Amino acid sequence: MSSQITTAMVEQYKANVLMLSQQKGSKLRATVRTEQATGKSAYFERIGAVDMVDAVSRHDDTPQIDTPHSRRKVSLTTSRFADLIDNADKVRALIDPTSPYAMNAAWAAGRKMDATIVAAARGDAYSGVGGATTVALPSAQKIAAASAALTVAKLRSAREILLDADVDLDMGVTCVINPAGLTDLLSATEITSSDYNTVKALVAGQVDSFMGFKFVVTNQMTDNFALVYAKNAMALAVGSEPVVRISERADKNYSTQVFVEMDIGATRVEDAGVVEIAYV
Repeated sequence: MSSQITTAMVEQYKANVLMLSQQKGSKLRATVRTEQATGKSAYFERIGAVDMVDAVSRHDDTPQIDTPHSRRKVSLTTSRFADLIDNADKVRALIDPTSPYAMNAAWAAGRKMDATIVAAARGDAYSGVGGATTVALPSAQKIAAASAALTVAKLRSAREILLDADVDLDMGVTCVINPAGLTDLLSATEITSSDYNTVKALVAGQVDSFMGFKFVVTNQMTDNFALVYAKNAMALAVGSEPVVRISERADKNYSTQVFVEMDIGATRVEDAGVVEIAYV
């Protein structure tokens, strides 16, 4: 039994459990490529661009142009949550917290998924036949904090970096920011003015999309960095979807256990499709 549930033991009947403010599940899963995986690790195969050559004479030799192959490795990690609900506490609290516990745990699984994606975007990737080569996000993919705030100019620079690499923006581009980054953007005329942007950001108090970027605000971005990435540039490998089990534990006086488990990993599939923006 969670040691915190005793706060719910009230003399007055209370029918509902208040779920405190938190991010309710994953915000980023739909913004990345998702693949099922089997085993401890998975590989994402990559094929690089090739160029044609001009014929130099009639009946000349067929050109042999090797197509570049490479791969990225992602290791899967099992994450779990479990908590117990004593039968006696259900009576004393006059509430049954089983369903809220399960919902709370499922939301935690979604946030863990987002934290995994963010860490993979900014951290090291692993390449090579066995995934033994460490690949850091190149400095060319990073925009330093030349000014204090997250500015429209930095977003333009991020877009230019993607276009210079011929990244397919039609697949969808996401910009992940924290609340401080949102505040910065809401002070920019280009964002809030309908002359520049079709989204009425000032009225709604949020930025939905701008310059072809879909904005996601999350506190999983614990530092003042924004991430801009094309959907196919990031991958989430799912060995096991979040599974919620509610069962009795005979070894715990038949208390009800809420258990959640998932097996996931994430990686940058293509460095050129990911840009990190620093701000203060």
